[in-house]
Amino acid sequence: MSILSIDGSTGEGGGQILRYSLAISALLLKPVEIYNIRAKRENPGLRPQHLTAVKAIAELTKAEVDGAFVGSTRLLFKPKERLCGDFDFDIGTAGSISLVMQAILPVLLFSDCSSKITIRGGTNVPLSPPVDYMIHVFSYNIRHFGVNIDLKLHRRGHYPRGGGLVELRVKPIDKPLDPVEIISRGKPVKLHIVSHCVKLPHHVAKRQADSALNVVRKILQLNPVVEIETYPPDRDPHLGPGSGILVYIETENKIRLGGDSVGERGKPAEKVGEEAALTLIEDYETGMAFDRHMGDMLIPYMFLAKGLSRVGVAKITMHLLTAVEITKMFMPDASVEIQGKLNEPGVISIKGTGFYP
Repeated sequence: MSILSIDGSTGEGGGQILRYSLAISALLLKPVEIYNIRAKRENPGLRPQHLTAVKAIAELTKAEVDGAFVGSTRLLFKPKERLCGDFDFDIGTAGSISLVMQAILPVLLFSDCSSKITIRGGTNVPLSPPVDYMIHVFSYNIRHFGVNIDLKLHRRGHYPRGGGLVELRVKPIDKPLDPVEIISRGKPVKLHIVSHCVKLPHHVAKRQADSALNVVRKILQLNPVVEIETYPPDRDPHLGPGSGILVYIETENKIRLGGDSVGERGKPAEKVGEEAALTLIEDYETGMAFDRHMGDMLIPYMFLAKGLSRVGVAKITMHLLTAVEITKMFMPDASVEIQGKLNEPGVISIKGTGFYP
């Protein structure tokens, strides 16, 4: 079988290219070579969290791998078969658990049996969706494609110490994915705030939530469901310290949009809450169905679905365009139309392949 060669400096030139390339390679059992990995980053090449994704997908597909080491800028990946069952992956740092889950989920969906995946690492870290988003927003939205997953958070892990523990359970699907057509978000019907802190005083999480609610109430007049997650200092099981918040709405069209933020040393709790709320409001006010995080996450499932999918996204990000470009390399028979400009709202139309092994 010929090997697909992908330039890792394409588009945004980050770890996303690696994750999407491996995810689709593993799913289709098509070998791939990725070079110039993370070439546009200050520290190019594979970092520990990327290496965990490589090793995880390799284990799930009995793949032959060359170049799997920290700092490597070239990777050759040859998957052999899709496995399923119980697996345990440890990032070993505060690297994002959410990003590893994104990479391994497609192959698990099309395997022959149910799987339970335990992942250790970072649950709430900068520059990636928090696990709260994956639990409350991502897993809810992808049900429209016929995908049902169960995510459980057992322990949080913040930058820089990590130590988080998440369990992912996946049942394989028994038919091609359903196409999805949801352009507008529709009327909001529920508002949720999930705010937490570990190894920090209770008032930190409360201030985050109060600040977020003050911002959201200027736009939305919904009674919120507020969850405050804190622990007594002498019974806090986390490595910590750390904090974070997710603010999300559910609409009449059975979709959810979310905004999130993570605490940092010297960053007031009020600022953390405000950031999450402002991100949500910015995406909400576009009127589109899916927020900026979901935009690129939807792409592989749209390519795989049987028929035409059309979705409205709050922002056409470089991540989204890169996801389209990479997935199209593996599935050239799919047709794609993007209406809208970079960093503006838009509509993504993809006629999928109806893949089913």
